[in-house]
Amino acid sequence: MDTNNAVLRQEIIGSRRFSNLWWATVVSIGGIGFLLAGLSSYFHTNFLPVTDTSTLQFIPQGIALTLYGVAGTLLALYLWLMIFLNVGSGYNEFNKENGKVTIFRSGFLGKNRRIELVYELNDIQAIRAEIKEGLNPKRTLYLRVKPKRDIPLTPVGEPISLSKLENQGAQLARFLTVPLEGL
Repeated sequence: MDTNNAVLRQEIIGSRRFSNLWWATVVSIGGIGFLLAGLSSYFHTNFLPVTDTSTLQFIPQGIALTLYGVAGTLLALYLWLMIFLNVGSGYNEFNKENGKVTIFRSGFLGKNRRIELVYELNDIQAIRAEIKEGLNPKRTLYLRVKPKRDIPLTPVGEPISLSKLENQGAQLARFLTVPLEGL
């Protein structure tokens, strides 16, 4: 968080995280490996230097390997596109100088690639924290604006720690002089 007396800006990390890079790499290697193994069984030529796959029968093993390879490669392309476009990245800016709150996120390709929400500081009612524990924990800060609309402020992905969530919520509520709900 970057702060000075009149502006509070929070940078949001998008899809360019280590975990996404890891899974895109793993899925790419797996998808290409399966695809090459299936094609090796069809052409009776070994395309994989690690193992001999040219002796596999094309029906049914080669077809299954080829289909898994195509599916894995398409999934890998999707993951690399998400990383390249950095979907979900952006910022939250709370500016007392001009009395505006700007929430900006990058999206997918198309006319809605840039998502920008702008609200007046007077329309903010509270900062709300939502904490759900369990198998799929959820720890999120929301900005509650006048028509009872909650806008998420925290990034999607790995849940942040409780102490960091409390500190961010308290700092933001103090800066905006609004109540902090849900803790």
